[in-house]
Amino acid sequence: MLTLAIKLILAHVIGDFVLQPNTWVLHKETHKHKSKFLYWHILIHALTLIVVLQFQFKYWLALIIIPISHYIIDVIKLHLNSKFNKRLLFGLDQLAHLIIIALVIQIYESYQINFNLLFAPETLLFLTCIIGVTKVSSIIMKTIISKWDLTEYNKEATLEDAGAYIGILERLLVFIFIITNHWEGVGFLITAKSVFRFSDLSKAKDRKLTEYILIGTLISFGLAIAFGLGYEYVLGIITT
Repeated sequence: MLTLAIKLILAHVIGDFVLQPNTWVLHKETHKHKSKFLYWHILIHALTLIVVLQFQFKYWLALIIIPISHYIIDVIKLHLNSKFNKRLLFGLDQLAHLIIIALVIQIYESYQINFNLLFAPETLLFLTCIIGVTKVSSIIMKTIISKWDLTEYNKEATLEDAGAYIGILERLLVFIFIITNHWEGVGFLITAKSVFRFSDLSKAKDRKLTEYILIGTLISFGLAIAFGLGYEYVLGIITT
């Protein structure tokens, strides 16, 4: 089962990303189902499947289901591009392809999904900590830092919500480093952030921005470390 899954996912990655130029994507977004490159894309995807499956035509059903479903999913996505967030559509598009692949694998090599694992204490604890490190921590930080007004520094052009995304990513990395027992990664992350923030700190006209950045960084890392240690502590109780 695992070998077939790897082959089908590999074929999808090659066909959908490696062998699809950006010019094809732009042409498809403009002309949608009328784009000739949509059909070239499906053909290449089918040929990639044949090669990756080593010309084993016992998988003929997969060679029919996957390309046809790929076409249908892509057409739906192209027609929804102007109505929905592209990032959301991209995620749903890839999820739909993976679901089709999972169904094809089920046809050839039957397997069972143990949904009880989703509600196992370990899984629920992990999900709780992930939500805590991302959304909950963001709200906590926003609440604490809101007492200081830095409007004068917000006039510079910046990416929308970039700071929030950076904070979420750094806390996730710290959390992962801790639960995998790689504390040296936390130190590396702090050093890397200090290097990138050096220009902001050196350009500050007074101590206000420097203190604001330091407080935010310490709170962010502190929350991530707290969730990481809390996860390990509770997991130890659960597993004993």
